[in-house]
Amino acid sequence: MARQRIELRPEEAGELRRRVRASTVSVRERRRSEIILLSAEGLTQQQIAERMGISRLQVNRWVGRFARDRLAGLSDVPGRGRQPWLAEGAVQQVIAQAVTPPSHLGRWSCRTMARATGISAASVQRLWAANDIKPHLSRTFKLSNDKQFEEKFWDVIGLYLNPPDKALVLCCDEKSQCQALERTQPGLPLGIGHIRTKTHDYVRHGTLTLFAALNYLEGKLITHLAARHRHQEWLAFLRLIDEQSPTDLDIHIIADNYATHKHPQVKKWLGRHPRFHMHYTPTSSSWMNLVERFFGDLTAFITEKSFASTRELAAAIITFLAARNENPRRYVWRAKGEDILRKIDTARRALGASQPAERNSISDTSH
Repeated sequence: MARQRIELRPEEAGELRRRVRASTVSVRERRRSEIILLSAEGLTQQQIAERMGISRLQVNRWVGRFARDRLAGLSDVPGRGRQPWLAEGAVQQVIAQAVTPPSHLGRWSCRTMARATGISAASVQRLWAANDIKPHLSRTFKLSNDKQFEEKFWDVIGLYLNPPDKALVLCCDEKSQCQALERTQPGLPLGIGHIRTKTHDYVRHGTLTLFAALNYLEGKLITHLAARHRHQEWLAFLRLIDEQSPTDLDIHIIADNYATHKHPQVKKWLGRHPRFHMHYTPTSSSWMNLVERFFGDLTAFITEKSFASTRELAAAIITFLAARNENPRRYVWRAKGEDILRKIDTARRALGASQPAERNSISDTSH
């Protein structure tokens, strides 16, 4: 059989080369394009088959289809390939019902959905994965109803993005209810071939409150442990910050709107110490205070241990803090304020659309 002569027009050659180089096209398209390009260079079908590791019959098929239909001949005929294995009604039922669980179930599982729709659990899982439906996951959230949200938001974010010169930026807060929990039985340590163990029950020996001030620029901490959580302890912590901070620097403190921080005695003390500047986060917005990130690390440390008394708990916390200050690590704010406000607006609109107007108490902010 005479070899079919392939002559490519410039636009065809360019498109075939693009398909060969592209990483987003299928292997089939790339292979077919390469066959046509090699044929246009003058290689025989046997040479093309040997170079590409395919049969000469396959080369002949795609050269013939290109000679007859040009680029359109390299595409598969519609309707080829594996047919859908599920009825269209079953697919729509799985997708629609996945987001609305029945009243007697907290959420759907693959097996309960399979029983309700009459298909296999594996099919339900594949449909959920294809449509990015995850009934087993949830995220917590809280939108602030502070009428001065945006003003306070930019006040705090501005300290992170553009810290003032000759000043300290301290992220301050209290971690109350640090519990001294003693496991009822000793657990086994981690070893090769087995994981750590600990009992599910415990004896509670009391709590402590940790006051912490995180230096935003250096990552170091000023801390104070106390048995109680009142404005007196907060005042003692402010005095400690005053003592341990260079006297020639202003101090900008980021704190939440907790009543202890705004007690009349606290305000009176702040009035006598003008180098202290308070910046309060909006209501229900403690996520803006970076010291909360440190508290997360501390919580993970405490919950892994067992303490027979609050004294043991205090000693462990002090050891953790000393090691932390020897190798301080900054928590750097990188998110843009405009992006955060855009997400908050999107959440407000979504929440407003899903709730009746009389039940929606989320206040709007203009920006």
